[in-house]
Amino acid sequence: MSTEQSDNDSPTHKLAIHQKDSLSKTLPPTMNKPTLNLLAYTTTPNASLPPKPTPDPRNRDTPFFKSAQWTADGTTLLTLTSHPSITSYVLPSSLLTSSNHPLTPTSTLPLPEPTSTFAPCPYFSLSHPQTQTLLSASTDHPIHLSPLFPLASPSPPLASFFLIKPETESYLPITSLLWPSPGSHFVTGTTNLLAIFDISRPDSLSSQPLLRIPTIPSTRHISKGNGIGMRGTVSALSLQPNEQEGILAAGTWTRWIGLYDIYRSGSPIANFSVKSAADAEAKVKGKGVVQTIWSPCGRYLVVNERGSEGLLVYDVRGTHKLLGWLSGRDGATNQRLSVDVFPDQNGGFEVWAGTKAGKVVVYEGVGMSEGEVKPAWEWGVNNGESAVGAAAMHSSGSVLATCSGSWKVADDEDSSGDDSGSDSDDDSPATKKPAFVVEETSLKVWSIDAGNVASEQEFEPLEGEVEEKE
Repeated sequence: MSTEQSDNDSPTHKLAIHQKDSLSKTLPPTMNKPTLNLLAYTTTPNASLPPKPTPDPRNRDTPFFKSAQWTADGTTLLTLTSHPSITSYVLPSSLLTSSNHPLTPTSTLPLPEPTSTFAPCPYFSLSHPQTQTLLSASTDHPIHLSPLFPLASPSPPLASFFLIKPETESYLPITSLLWPSPGSHFVTGTTNLLAIFDISRPDSLSSQPLLRIPTIPSTRHISKGNGIGMRGTVSALSLQPNEQEGILAAGTWTRWIGLYDIYRSGSPIANFSVKSAADAEAKVKGKGVVQTIWSPCGRYLVVNERGSEGLLVYDVRGTHKLLGWLSGRDGATNQRLSVDVFPDQNGGFEVWAGTKAGKVVVYEGVGMSEGEVKPAWEWGVNNGESAVGAAAMHSSGSVLATCSGSWKVADDEDSSGDDSGSDSDDDSPATKKPAFVVEETSLKVWSIDAGNVASEQEFEPLEGEVEEKE
């Protein structure tokens, strides 16, 4: 599992930086459309997990990929599946010299309950086993710090952290989780509350978080804050980059954004709603914030909502007014569809977003102009069978990971075969619950060829081979 890496090697895979020519305003954006080549893929989310002893009659046991993200050193892909579990894929050093390479899971971490959030170690390194950890939060369980590559299965967590409601002594549901660099603390979000934990003080040393930051003054008042603060379940967290003590951006299901100075005072800097901007001005709609992501320069904040037809872009240096919006992204689904950003050479940044129709749309020059920004280009990850839940850009900019998959309600003809021998009254059309099918699910790794700017000879593979688990 170990590799040799010098201190000067930035990501472990020495991938070429994605370069692109400057885009003239007189030319259509499609002039710069690069070529994407499929390097590796898999269509089996939980190949290493045994099937459940009692199958779900509605066929919801069929797993699919929900999200994917890179580790800090860029050597490993971490995926969250609907099983639920977290699966890791250590990519081979020969990745850029091959095509259609099958991905083999290196390890699988089963979760006790479903979750929508986890956070890998911000200083993860494949050559240092002590850094190969992640935080996960499941319903009605503590926050667990677990090894990513356990020596035995099942493996107990390395540490546990509690976030408990004092009135009922029950676990508060963790709906968002952030473990930023340098890695000494992590932040969680739940209903009307942010909590900061010290990673070095688990439950055996401290039963309470280091700091609690209520998002409203009081939860007992009849008006729940009386219009002050940000009321709702904190569903998204992100920290401003390129800053030692950046601003924390939090989003809620109630379509509010809160900016917090967690390192100095712990108090909010600003709170504002995105409802009027999304519905009236941009007309992209939305059903609650699922992701907040900062631009690489730290000036702009991109807001990603569930069920939205676009993305909102705010300039945090102003008075929390809408700078622009990214239209043309088909996200009209309740599924969480995450996006990623990458700097370009024109002073702006790129936004890569998955869609409901199985495509990835790319926006260029974001932050360079006000108002509506349309996609520069797009390409199909699949044939439209399932939504693209994540588009994760490698830190080099020349490799992109996508994951797709979703449940769909089966037609009567598809589910009639399973119930043909049943005479129960519960199987009548009026009371029978619909079955689900997964038409397509996949994890794919793509190389980005920006029109003869970078060639395969410029790619320098990782020294040494990476051992894969069979």
